[in-house]
Amino acid sequence: MQYTVVITGSSRGIGFGLAKRFLERQCNVVINGSNPESTGRAVEQLAGFGALVAGVSADAATREGILFLCEEARRHFGRIDIWINNAGISHDKRNVWELKHGEIERVIDTNIRGAIYGTILPFREMQKQGGGRIFNMEGLGSDGFMLDGLTVYGTSKSALTYFTRSFAHEARESRVQVGTISPGMVVTDMLLRTVNDGSPESMKNRKFFNIVADDVETVSAFLCERMLSSNARSPRIRWLTKSKMIGRFLLSPFRKRDFFS
Repeated sequence: MQYTVVITGSSRGIGFGLAKRFLERQCNVVINGSNPESTGRAVEQLAGFGALVAGVSADAATREGILFLCEEARRHFGRIDIWINNAGISHDKRNVWELKHGEIERVIDTNIRGAIYGTILPFREMQKQGGGRIFNMEGLGSDGFMLDGLTVYGTSKSALTYFTRSFAHEARESRVQVGTISPGMVVTDMLLRTVNDGSPESMKNRKFFNIVADDVETVSAFLCERMLSSNARSPRIRWLTKSKMIGRFLLSPFRKRDFFS
């Protein structure tokens, strides 16, 4: 069976990496960006996959944008087998009370409201077609970890994890899998923004990320394979497990990595 995969926020970063991996496995893939320019550039980079890839510009933070993305995916490929709510944004690394006007709203709208509608609307479509898989992207805060300056972002990811688990429980009698994927710490533009201010704390964070972070290609290959093979009712697919993290710290004196040179 040839799967059709929709990935929100996939014009760059881990979303784009996932798109490439699914295309390599001969899946149909719908690329999504927030504007036509970014979406078009991503599709151009994947032109070698021909008719397997389609681009849809839509605001994944709104119900209207998600609905349009659903409709366009069906128009291009006839059905939706896997939907990944990857679109997410962070904010400047500051204390909550220092955030600029509108930053909190943008993070909550994209990371929570967008993912809620990005679960509800595809779920309804998948019920009609007899099944499917929905995955929400976890992040910092999903497991309770706290990092000063990223409280609102962490709150949004913590809320998303709860929402996904609760939705999956309510949908347990359906034939739709609803779960989460956790990429760990991936070297993307979002992560780089947290370590580029030249402060002592930034330098300390670089050392930490060089131990535990990974490149997009490695993580996206792992997540893609696990999503394609998943048969759990509410899967939780994790790349950076606690045991793996402990192992990396133990090996760090002998394993030199530098993502920021």
